[in-house]
Amino acid sequence: MQDASFRIDPGERVLLLGASGSGKTTLLHGLAGVLGGDEEGESEGALLIDGVPAARARGRAGLVLQDPDSQVILARVGDDVAFGCENLGIPRGEIWPRVEAALDAVGLDVPLDRPTKALSGGQKQRLALAGVVAMRPGLLLLDEPTANLDPAGVEEVREAVRRVLDATGSTLVVVEHRVQVWLPLVDRVIVLGQGGVVADGSPAAVLGARGAELAAAGVWVPGLPPAHPAPPAGRPGEVLLRADDVSVGRVRGVAVAAGLSLEVPAGAVTAITGPNGAGKSTLGLTLAGLLPPVRGKVAAAANLADGIAAAPIDWTSRQLLSRIGMVFQEPEHQLLETTVRAELEVGPRALGLAPDEMDARVDDLLERLRLAPLARANPYTLSGGEKRRLTVAAALASRPRVLVLDEPTFGQDARTWAELVAILAELRDAGSAIVTITHDEEVVRALHARTFALDGAS
Repeated sequence: MQDASFRIDPGERVLLLGASGSGKTTLLHGLAGVLGGDEEGESEGALLIDGVPAARARGRAGLVLQDPDSQVILARVGDDVAFGCENLGIPRGEIWPRVEAALDAVGLDVPLDRPTKALSGGQKQRLALAGVVAMRPGLLLLDEPTANLDPAGVEEVREAVRRVLDATGSTLVVVEHRVQVWLPLVDRVIVLGQGGVVADGSPAAVLGARGAELAAAGVWVPGLPPAHPAPPAGRPGEVLLRADDVSVGRVRGVAVAAGLSLEVPAGAVTAITGPNGAGKSTLGLTLAGLLPPVRGKVAAAANLADGIAAAPIDWTSRQLLSRIGMVFQEPEHQLLETTVRAELEVGPRALGLAPDEMDARVDDLLERLRLAPLARANPYTLSGGEKRRLTVAAALASRPRVLVLDEPTFGQDARTWAELVAILAELRDAGSAIVTITHDEEVVRALHARTFALDGAS
């Protein structure tokens, strides 16, 4: 982001929009004073809070990150909420009343000694919000706080933010691609682009008068959805992967969902849906051969196994590489290399592809997923949406026959969303079997997916 200039007055509620990679998250981190020094990047101009450089305005801004798990620090709810207050040196006698008031403000009605690991995704996001509220910042910064939440969790977090703002009068800056979630709460929209601020005004003025222009640039504009690919030309093919009466869990012997039976056919998209905590990601990891079933079995068809054991959990990493690819919910969990290009070369190199063929695959993916300008960048310096596209591209580079993707479209602007969905549709039509774990109902519709719903009651 360059040459951005704006002023936000006390009490304003601002929705910050822009294409993936436009600098939204970087700006929030700068306002929160957590960007680091010159050795971690370059900066020009000034970011001021109450006339003071943001890096020195300790405690005036509170930042809630996109990933709930990355913000949980301590093992118990009360201790976690108190952590920020303790860092600010607030007297102990004042901390615990603040903790209880913050939990009440965000609607998180759980005991102070409740283990943080026992909370759902929506509860963890409210926990992170409570930790910030307890510090009583004048500026509340939210970075896609509902990106991986189910619809009920989205409503919970937004209404918790509304209660906090109404009670405190704090200023809000929220980054979110899905505009309609926050429109009821904000009074101003700022749009970032390559030349800094490209639009600034009331939601009606920005999204109404300039909606078509912004949508073409990748901004999600209500009423102007991105294009969907054509429906599948044929019927699903043979079943490549089957789960029979499977129970899944991440702790040996402890199931988070039970009695699951499904088939994954070639030439089709299977969408695993359901509330946070229902076991969707765990089921995806089990289908991908990365977790053993607690009970039951997952078996590959002979055509997919191709002469090796039927159970994917028994396959080596090399055997999995060309058979089942997995894209984790958190991109950082599967980044291996120091450049974007090298990350895309991991799979093809392990398969022993000739250099020319490897280069052709990598170049094509870099262009199609708008990563070519970042080919030499360190993957950890990318935006959240760029990291997601990179991990999807890395899985595609090995061309597995089955592809399991956990929330593949989070953090995407409308343009990169459409490009990702188009690539998945091409893979489907070429005969690949795709499993997507998603809260994105638009993905389900766009890909004409077969739905396998978990209700969270197992």
